Amino acid sequence: MKTMPLTVVPLYAAALSVLFVLLSIRVIRMRHTRGIALGVAGDAELERRVRVQANFVEYVPLALVLLTMTELRGAPPFLLHALCLCLLAARASHAWGMSHTPENFRFRIAGMMGTFTVIVGTALLLVLG
Repeated sequence: MKTMPLTVVPLYAAALSVLFVLLSIRVIRMRHTRGIALGVAGDAELERRVRVQANFVEYVPLALVLLTMTELRGAPPFLLHALCLCLLAARASHAWGMSHTPENFRFRIAGMMGTFTVIVGTALLLVLG
């Protein structure tokens, strides 16, 4: 199988990077406002923001690695766009749902389902394809 240049995944990696920076800025601003340099000091709102950012970090790198390998293996661009859009929408949905008190579980669950769909879907494509 011929290796193809990366043209799709880098676009979505850039968009996901912007989302990560936005989530990080929310944490930094609250740390500054509350005067908390390390940890969460029992602040439930800061802890929620930290967990939203951390959850993003826990899932997105693996998904991007799998998507990159899928693109390198020559997956059709329409499929890559669909998977990448799903990941971007899922992570935005999850962050939105988890950022609110009380949580909006519909958005959080939709975000995790979308994220897992991309991770499992690309893993299957790599194993079976």
